[in-house]
Amino acid sequence: MIEIALFQPDIAPNAATIIRMAACLGLKVTIVEPAGFAWTDSSFKRAGLDYLDRAVVHRSPSWQAFRAQTRGRRLVLLSTKAALPYCQFGFTGTDILLMGQESAGVPPEVHEAVEARILIPMKPGERSLNVSLACAMVTGEALRQTAGFPVP
Repeated sequence: MIEIALFQPDIAPNAATIIRMAACLGLKVTIVEPAGFAWTDSSFKRAGLDYLDRAVVHRSPSWQAFRAQTRGRRLVLLSTKAALPYCQFGFTGTDILLMGQESAGVPPEVHEAVEARILIPMKPGERSLNVSLACAMVTGEALRQTAGFPVP
């Protein structure tokens, strides 16, 4: 099953929005620590509503620990530095979609360690989309390709 990983997220409402989406779609989310906010942050709770309690969320203490836990799974990084548009990428049902930090993306060692890098094509001159919006777009395409949407 497709999973989502957030690398050291630093905006609480965005992380909570992604967790809420994952709860609705039956997906696991891993937070690669450290996060830039407390789990008790009111904006985190407000954005996540009661979905935070229904989501499958794992907190990994570091990038190294996360990598050790994900051996054998393909990490697919969403990055404005990638060249391959996400709609041209072939997802598998075991991919982990990795979102970078909102303020800084991911460091070079993370960029180099992933198996694939994809981007959302944008109008020239624009920097980036909100991470929760980007995550939703790419997650939707990955689930479409892998027939991974929940069956009602």
